[in-house]
Amino acid sequence: MSNPREIIAKRVARFFNEGDLVNLGIGMPTAVANYIPAGSNIMLQSENGFIGLGPTPSQGQEDKDVVNAGAAPVTILPGGVCFDSATSFALIRGGHLAATVLGALEVDEKGNLANWMVPGKMVPGMGGAMDLAAGARKVIIAMEHTTKKGAPKILKKCTLPLTAANEVDYIVTELGVMKVTKDGIVLKELASGVTVEEIQSKTEAKLIVPTTVGSMEL
Repeated sequence: MSNPREIIAKRVARFFNEGDLVNLGIGMPTAVANYIPAGSNIMLQSENGFIGLGPTPSQGQEDKDVVNAGAAPVTILPGGVCFDSATSFALIRGGHLAATVLGALEVDEKGNLANWMVPGKMVPGMGGAMDLAAGARKVIIAMEHTTKKGAPKILKKCTLPLTAANEVDYIVTELGVMKVTKDGIVLKELASGVTVEEIQSKTEAKLIVPTTVGSMEL
């Protein structure tokens, strides 16, 4: 498997337990819906107001009235329910989400997240990501390990404006799975063929490497 986004989405989908209510942020995290096991009782919430988010529709099967918070076409599974933004954010701010999956521009060793201010571009704001990062019981970052130019995205300290401070729990990239702790970022799993030396060379923050590092099973 060579598609980094597919690797990331497949691994993130394995984080959840039966009965979990999980929010998928816009961008790469939406692909996680394609890998939730069929028949499982893992409920996916979309910030724009529904529970029952399903896989990405096949080309030609899109419904213009069924979109996620990023206006991308999605599906709603049987039994899904729609509601207004007030209810959606009551779920988010009320601590009812087991987890949220968010993309990122930068994450640092303190669990700080920067995922909205793109340098050189006008953007309206961070949207609901700050609520999601603060309200969900577990914050999982799904992102490619480096920028398109090869610069690290996991830093000692974020340089961009923060979306949330000290809220990130896990980082999943195409190279591995990392857990943010009070002592720093612990390397938990390595993707197939990736070495500790390679992942560290592409990470500005110093990774804490335990005696045994697991394999990133998909």
